[in-house]
Amino acid sequence: MAPETSTQIHNIGYRSYDGPRLGRAYARTSLFSQSLRGAYGLGRSAKSKVLPMLLFAVMCVPALIIVAVAIAVPGSTDLPIKYTTYALTTQVVIGLYLASQAPQSVSRDLRFKTVPLYFSRPIERVDYVVAKYAAMASAMFILTATPLLIMWIGALLAKFDFADQTKGFGQGLVSVLLLSLLFSGIGLVMAALTPRRGFGVAAIIAVLLIPYGAVTAVQGIAYSTGNAGAIDWMGLFSPITLIDGVQTAFLGATSAFPGGEGPSAGIGFVYLLVALGLIAGSYAALMARYRKAGL
Repeated sequence: MAPETSTQIHNIGYRSYDGPRLGRAYARTSLFSQSLRGAYGLGRSAKSKVLPMLLFAVMCVPALIIVAVAIAVPGSTDLPIKYTTYALTTQVVIGLYLASQAPQSVSRDLRFKTVPLYFSRPIERVDYVVAKYAAMASAMFILTATPLLIMWIGALLAKFDFADQTKGFGQGLVSVLLLSLLFSGIGLVMAALTPRRGFGVAAIIAVLLIPYGAVTAVQGIAYSTGNAGAIDWMGLFSPITLIDGVQTAFLGATSAFPGGEGPSAGIGFVYLLVALGLIAGSYAALMARYRKAGL
């Protein structure tokens, strides 16, 4: 005879979710917000905040000094440095920030294989790429535009001409917006190629500095040998000189090219097309990269 058995059903309180389904837009916005905050260490450990906040401070301190000098010197009618010049002058700080934060934005997801979890639902590959790209570009824009804002406010406090300062400030904002989109795209592509953060850091620094050093050296040789026509075209082969050429041609900036002339408006249009092409190409490369990484 079979032994008696008893079956008990325990109610441990599990319930199905009956709240609102917020969908892709909410997931995309949340990923953007989390990635942007993470670019400055917010919501992370205290150790993670040190480097981005330090670099942000280093970016802002020269602007404060420039404003203080402009206010203190009697008879000053303008800032000692143009708004469009500031980002290129501090390019080392910008490069270090990008090299440190772009890998933390994407490399950890690849290393710990959490990308497929994002792509389960409701988020899709395009949402992930757009959110990460927009967050990195926004973080770069905050880094590069804040010093310009400090300079503009300081110039108004010094009672410099409002129209001239506002025009220069607007030109500077356009320049750093293009720089943020271009550098962020390149940085994220380099970082997404490897799950190793250290390799990503090295790759970003190499992509920014090696072409710039090579282009600058060749431009110097061309200038010293009287081949000035090659100087403008060589600037197409480095992200930093691309920004220099665009803002010289269209934003009234003073070029850092040998001779200080920079490209004309016609060649500057080619610079702009190449910069926009690199931005679009970076987005396409990220989409292709995460087509494989999302499997």
